[in-house]
Amino acid sequence: MSLAPSNLAAYFLDHNLATRREKVALRYRDTCWTFGEMHDWSCRFGTHLRALGVREEDRVLLALDDTPGFAVAWFGVVRVGAVVAMMNPGVPTKDWAYYLRYTRARVLVTTAAFAAANAAAIDEALGRQLSAVIRIDVDEEAILARSADCPYGDTGPDDPAVWLFSSGSTGAPKACVHAAGDFIFNTEKYAKEVLGIREDDVTLGVPKLFFGYATGTNLMFPWAVGATTCLFSERATVDEVIANIERFRPTIVTNVPTMIHRMLEHPRCDTMDLSSIRLVLSAGEALPAELYTRWMRRTGVEILDGIGSAELFHIYITNYPGDVRVGTLGKLVPGYEAKIVDDDERPVPNGEIGTLWVKGPSNAICYHQDRAKSRVTYRGEWTTTGDQFCQDAEGYFVYCGRADDLLKVGGVFVSPVEVENCLLTHEAVREAAIVGIERDGLMTTVAFVVVAGEGTEALGRALQEHVKSRLAPHKYPRSVRFLDVLPRNDRGKVARAELKRLC
Repeated sequence: MSLAPSNLAAYFLDHNLATRREKVALRYRDTCWTFGEMHDWSCRFGTHLRALGVREEDRVLLALDDTPGFAVAWFGVVRVGAVVAMMNPGVPTKDWAYYLRYTRARVLVTTAAFAAANAAAIDEALGRQLSAVIRIDVDEEAILARSADCPYGDTGPDDPAVWLFSSGSTGAPKACVHAAGDFIFNTEKYAKEVLGIREDDVTLGVPKLFFGYATGTNLMFPWAVGATTCLFSERATVDEVIANIERFRPTIVTNVPTMIHRMLEHPRCDTMDLSSIRLVLSAGEALPAELYTRWMRRTGVEILDGIGSAELFHIYITNYPGDVRVGTLGKLVPGYEAKIVDDDERPVPNGEIGTLWVKGPSNAICYHQDRAKSRVTYRGEWTTTGDQFCQDAEGYFVYCGRADDLLKVGGVFVSPVEVENCLLTHEAVREAAIVGIERDGLMTTVAFVVVAGEGTEALGRALQEHVKSRLAPHKYPRSVRFLDVLPRNDRGKVARAELKRLC
């Protein structure tokens, strides 16, 4: 078989056929699929798409749980040169309507249950641009009856291949349009050079595959080196995560700070078997130093905290194996450049906070249907992230929050992340989030805190004093409110807009 190097099916999947056709590529519950089986099934899926009229650059929307069908559909789409768009299938029907309308997908790939639950949105789309719905669990027999002879689509490294959606924290999610070469570059630099992912690795992810962070670490990266990925379709509760770690014995776990915290708080924390793990990856939110320290005491396994974005596909700054600087996000991934600038776009000295700009070959082409936002974010080779950072004298990057989260209290900027990390060092605090609200024209800060036990006025005052004793006095939260749980979006990030509405 002649491989097309820039086709993502060729690069991530098909290269394994020469020497790993019978090796296990994917595990789901008690069943395994080899690279040969995944290749043949994805080819048949691609043939099925072509029979439905799908051609190069047509959009295909995946609304799927983490099952083998997700991998089959994903690689079937890119194989024929169509464009993959991925959504969280568990969102409300109104959001299904948004994604179908916004993507103008030619084909929707989902399951019978999701199709039934969102029939109104799907029927509306079928009256416009949507021409077919594939219910992968119902239509499996028809797909497998197709030919496994599925030539690659006529596309190259600069052609659109995948849409990755922004988190939607400041409005409706927007699609970052990525070319095929973006994924290959980051895999070579981050997955292979930094993580050192290898053929004998077994990967497991807490975030779901519709999220580009997980699509990379728990599908693309392992298959790029012939490693095995493990999937579970159930909601990622702490019990489910622990059960799947003990079932699959992964060597690399893609995680998020919230789940790391929940694992450490679990009644089985001291007895759960984590001995197979050699690396834990963390992203989505900065990892508190206190949480890293507790994890290391329990496991001795490094957490490589890093930052990536839909705008650049994946991680571009990270801690490295054997070089973890606690409280920082580490250093640049090879092949990327960064600068921290002030409001006039001038570089700031080390130690001062500014906005992070990143340059690298994996930056997206644009935001779909948003030229104004594209012009603000993509400045030639540079991507303006909106993230506030400072850099220490040794070149390690310290995350200080989003530009719209940074608060000016009494004329001085306050980083919510710094205050949150300080609160987490108090023995009663389990989770914390700081938001700012204006009162009488002045900015004030409110701490939303999840604690062990009862949240009382006395504890609130104690937490304020705790921050005052460790940080500059102006940084303490003027108000402390207690919640049972912090609201989060479908990517695990704290939903600060919801917290502001509670003020």
